[in-house]
Amino acid sequence: MAADSEDRYSRQVRFAEIAEAGQRKLAAATVAIVGCGATGSVLASLLARAGIGTLRVIDRDYIEPSNLQRQSLFDEADAAESLPKAIAAARKIAAFNSQIVVEPKVADLTPGNAEELLAGAHLILDGTDNFETRYLVNDWAVKNSLPWIYTAAVGSYTATLNILPGKTACLACIFPDPPNGMVETCETAGILNSAVNLGASIAVTETLKILVGDEKRVRRTLLSFDLWKNERAEITAATARVGCRACELHDFIHLAGEGRPHITLCGRNSVQIHERHRPLDLVQMGDKLRPHGSVRHNDFVLKFWRAPYEITLFPDGRAIIKGTTDTALARSLYARFVGS
Repeated sequence: MAADSEDRYSRQVRFAEIAEAGQRKLAAATVAIVGCGATGSVLASLLARAGIGTLRVIDRDYIEPSNLQRQSLFDEADAAESLPKAIAAARKIAAFNSQIVVEPKVADLTPGNAEELLAGAHLILDGTDNFETRYLVNDWAVKNSLPWIYTAAVGSYTATLNILPGKTACLACIFPDPPNGMVETCETAGILNSAVNLGASIAVTETLKILVGDEKRVRRTLLSFDLWKNERAEITAATARVGCRACELHDFIHLAGEGRPHITLCGRNSVQIHERHRPLDLVQMGDKLRPHGSVRHNDFVLKFWRAPYEITLFPDGRAIIKGTTDTALARSLYARFVGS
């Protein structure tokens, strides 16, 4: 290691289970973080400080003031500028560790771009907020025999699961189908930043174990905590479930895109439209929209306000429409102001 790296990581290298050999492995590793909100921003910060050589940060969203309570990489200036989270994360990480490479990807992970966004990673981390994307990651990881770590947090609850394809249970083993009925989210149940930090810290520690090659120490359970109720639980995940769709049958329905909607609820009283992959010139679009409402844009995102709605456009044509959960209305607004 270079002299400056030796000093930067000296306290971590003194930890016997990592040592100099392990630190070199971390420096050579590429980790993909899918989602850079509450959990993802903590994952990215901790791994960057630990010296992971390349972090690929994949996120579809932009920063809002309500994020700052729990999304520890970001600040008020990022929210005021409505920066995409992946871009802001790369800037913040560069300020405290310029030795590593950060690859920001402002994108919604889909079956169509999963190969492009995930290929070349040694491990995938879950910073998402929905099972649809997690099942997609699980399908891709199992198909490609790549380890990944599921992490979730809502309210005062957090849970995490290490998935080593061919060696442990996968997400579809534990949850064969998405949860039915009402599922609590941070929009409905709130969230404690301490729960986010606990889940992410556990996931980062497991990541380090995997990357330095200490696989025998990798936990093989679904581990959960409720910090407010002081409750802890573990479910074994040491072996794959007999008949698992993904592990045993290799039926990768989520990777194939079966039943995937083109318009989805996106939290915050919002709808995401991601069916149109066409480049948008944000400057030209701003000129087009300005007579119809207020417009603000930077190189990464355009925001258009037409009361009571707010439309956020990305250069690939994707949009988040805030002020409704009616997907038909959202589609109509997109067609009216952006084009069909």
